[in-house]
Amino acid sequence: MPAPTKMKARPRSPHLQIYKPQLSSVLSITHRVSGVGLTLGAVVFVAWLAALAGGAESYATFLSYAQSFLGQIILFGFSFAFLYHLCCGIRHLLWDAGYFLEIKDVYMTGKVMVPTVLVLLLIVWLKAYGVSL
Repeated sequence: MPAPTKMKARPRSPHLQIYKPQLSSVLSITHRVSGVGLTLGAVVFVAWLAALAGGAESYATFLSYAQSFLGQIILFGFSFAFLYHLCCGIRHLLWDAGYFLEIKDVYMTGKVMVPTVLVLLLIVWLKAYGVSL
């Protein structure tokens, strides 16, 4: 059996440490993360439904957790994930329909989407705390 020959070191493919993050890649990764957040938030939603079905005492217990500082952070994160995923999904639907496919339009829709999400998030939370707009 012949002795194995020593292979030359081949160049490695560039990895995340080499690339500078671009708006499109950051928005894409955040879209995926928000999808995971929505999946985790579905567990909280089911807990809410179970508390509703369990009667007044179980619902009051759920509300005490939801209204705590940690509960508010979780609900804020869930609402951000929902609104971000919704706006990003609309953006993807527009692409699927053949709109905004030029690179300048991709960046423009990303730059419009981020403030839109933040404004919607502000409106939702102001309404949740009873602030009239």
